[in-house]
Amino acid sequence: MSIMDFNVKKLAADAGTFLSRAVQFTEEKFGQAEKTELDAHLENLLSKAECTKLWTEKILKQTEVLLQPNPNARIEEFVYEKLDRKAPSRMNNPELLGQYMIDAGNEFGPGTAYGNALIKCGETQKRIGTADRELIQTSAINFLTPLRNFIEGDYKTIAKERKLLQNKRLDLDAAKTRLKKAKVAEARAVQLNTSQPEENNIMVNVSYMLNLLHVKWLKIWAEEVTKSEQEVRITQSEFDRQAEITRLLLEGISSTHAHHLRCLNDFVEAQMTYYAQCYQYMLDLQKQLGSFPSTFLSNNNQSSSTPVPSVSAPSVLASASASLPSVSNSVVTSGFSELKSSSGNRKARVLYDYDAANSSELSLLADEVITVYSIPGMDSDWLMGERGNQKGKVPITYLELLN
Repeated sequence: MSIMDFNVKKLAADAGTFLSRAVQFTEEKFGQAEKTELDAHLENLLSKAECTKLWTEKILKQTEVLLQPNPNARIEEFVYEKLDRKAPSRMNNPELLGQYMIDAGNEFGPGTAYGNALIKCGETQKRIGTADRELIQTSAINFLTPLRNFIEGDYKTIAKERKLLQNKRLDLDAAKTRLKKAKVAEARAVQLNTSQPEENNIMVNVSYMLNLLHVKWLKIWAEEVTKSEQEVRITQSEFDRQAEITRLLLEGISSTHAHHLRCLNDFVEAQMTYYAQCYQYMLDLQKQLGSFPSTFLSNNNQSSSTPVPSVSAPSVLASASASLPSVSNSVVTSGFSELKSSSGNRKARVLYDYDAANSSELSLLADEVITVYSIPGMDSDWLMGERGNQKGKVPITYLELLN
C-alpha cells in the first residue's frame, strides 16, 4: 500500500512539473515570461553540434548511395543489419556483367577473336567487381561506421543532455516567476496590513474584516517567498550543473571532427586504391586487345580509309581455316598479294555483312560470292569487287579468296 502511495505521489509530482514547464514554455512564446538565455559560448557549441549532425547525415546517406546505387539492396542490407544477420552474397554489377561476357565468349568460341575478347573483358570486369567489394567493405569499416556511430551514439547523448538542459532552464525560470509573484503578494500584504478603519460603524467593520481576510490570504503568498527563494537556488544549481555537462559533451565535437578527418583520409585512400586497380586492370586489358593484328583494331586506332569489321582477326582466320583447312594464314595473305600484283581476277566469298560508306564502295552480304580484282594505285587494304553489273571498292578483311 505504501508503494502505491509513493507511486501516486511521484506521478502527481511529475505531472505538476510537466504542467509547470508547459505553462512557462507557453508564456515565453507569447512574451509573457522572462527566459534565461544561455551564454554565447554554449550557444555556439550547440549550433556547431547541430550543423555537424546535419551534414554528417547527408554525407553518410550520399556515400551509401555512391557505394550501393541500388535502393532495394540498401534496404535489404539495412534489414539484415538490424536483424544481426549476414546478408546473402550476390554478384555486384561488374561481376554480373563479367560473367555474362565470359558465358557469351564461351558460347561464341574461345578460339574466335570476339569470343576470346569477351572472355578477357569478362575476367577484367570480375576483377573490377572484386575491387568494388573491397572498396565497399573498407569504406563501411573505416568511414561509414564511424559516421553512423556519431549519429546514433554520441549525438543522441548530446541531444538527451540538451533536452535535460532545456527542462532545467524551464524549471529555473518557473521558479523565478513564482518567486516574483510571491514578492508582489508580500508587498501587497504589507500595504493592506497598515490600513485602519476610519469610522466605527458596521459597514466599515465588515469592510475591515474582508480586508483582513484578504491580507491573511496574501500572507500565504508571502510565506512562499522563502520557499521560492530556496527553490530558485536549487534549480539554479541544477541548471548550472546540467549546462556544464552539456558544455563538456559539446566541446567533444572538435575531437569528433578530428576523428572524422582521419576516417575521410581512409576513405580517400580506399577510393585511390580502387581506381588505381581499375586503371591497371583496364590498361592490361587494352594491351591484351591491342595484341590483335592492326587491321582488326578499333576505329580510334586506324585511318579513316580502312574499314573495321565487327569481328577481329583471329575469327576471320579461324573461319577461313575452317573452310580451307589446308591453307595456312600465310597462304591466305599471299593470295591477296598475288592478286594485287597481277592483272587477273578471283572469286571471293564474303565473310561478314558490310554497308558501303559512300558511292565508291560496294555493300556486301555474308556468304555471297563476288569477283574481285586490283587496279593500280588502290590502297593495300582494298580491292575492286563486282556483283553482276554492280561494282565498287570492298575491304579485303571481309573476303576469303576461293580456289
